[in-house]
Amino acid sequence: MTQLSSIQSFGDLRRVLLEMPGPDVESGEAARLREPTLTKPPGSLGRLEELSLWLSEWQGHHPPRMSTPRALVFAGNHGITDQGVSAYPAEVTAQMVGNFEAGGAAVNQLCRTFGVELSVEPMSLDRPVADFSESPAMSEDECLDAILFGMGAVTENTDVLCLGEMGIGNTTSAAALCHATFGGESADWTGPGTGVVGDALEHKTRVVADAVHHHKDSIGDGLDALRHFGGRELAAIAGATLAARFRRVPVLLDGYVSGAAAAVLEAVQAGTLDHCQVAHVSAEPGHRRLLEAIGKVPVLDLNMRLGEASGAVLAVALLRAAAHCHAGMATFADAGVADKEDAD
Repeated sequence: MTQLSSIQSFGDLRRVLLEMPGPDVESGEAARLREPTLTKPPGSLGRLEELSLWLSEWQGHHPPRMSTPRALVFAGNHGITDQGVSAYPAEVTAQMVGNFEAGGAAVNQLCRTFGVELSVEPMSLDRPVADFSESPAMSEDECLDAILFGMGAVTENTDVLCLGEMGIGNTTSAAALCHATFGGESADWTGPGTGVVGDALEHKTRVVADAVHHHKDSIGDGLDALRHFGGRELAAIAGATLAARFRRVPVLLDGYVSGAAAAVLEAVQAGTLDHCQVAHVSAEPGHRRLLEAIGKVPVLDLNMRLGEASGAVLAVALLRAAAHCHAGMATFADAGVADKEDAD
């Protein structure tokens, strides 16, 4: 982790992205050798087989473990809400944080159901980032501080990390971030978010288009886009994603906003998100386009668009199933069952 402790600028961060650890080859090979010996036809568990291998490689442990899944929800406020881009006022962010802390949100119920530890991290909710239609949302120092905060929130002894967010206005932030980073048209990336439709959605789309055009000459890479259009919670997600890579913690990215936050790292250095799975594809229309841009296939597709790590926590159930099948199934030899080669 010495590389991370040396980060004091975007330049340092870009350098660290070139020095990331890869998957654990030994653990991956052990998983590959065990899988075909289990009492089932090869490939018959489909995506579960891929997930168990992925867990082993990025945990650096075989068989993979799923006893300590954790969820991190970062919360931040956005000055762009002054432009009328959300169906809800900014004060709802703090109110929802209170709901999380009281155990009343959807993610609380899902965490209880699937045995996931939940941490909620409000980030200066009384100080929204700047309205990016007028100026960059954050200075480099402000953005870097939020990234470092996210890095520090990742704890040891975590088998998988679910990353989510809460922030009124942050689907507008995510749309601008993706538009600036991956191109296309504003309408490709801008969706209803909290429920804006009709003229309100057209207005939101114009706000994104105008803001990206206004800042386009200042955007050199994904980190620049994050500073200009992101919020503290998005920057923290990027930081947590990076720290997880160095701590050998596989990551489940939640929905559109979490994906956009992490994708800026992939845009800077290809392969940065190899230790991440996308938990689900959001009903927010820009999410499918984002997954195409970063080459990810979602684990689930349930027409969800809540955020707050809800889809990521739900996907923990499938990871636990994948890990338990890989570790617990009998081999053909142990069970006295003839495998395909013996039968032939």
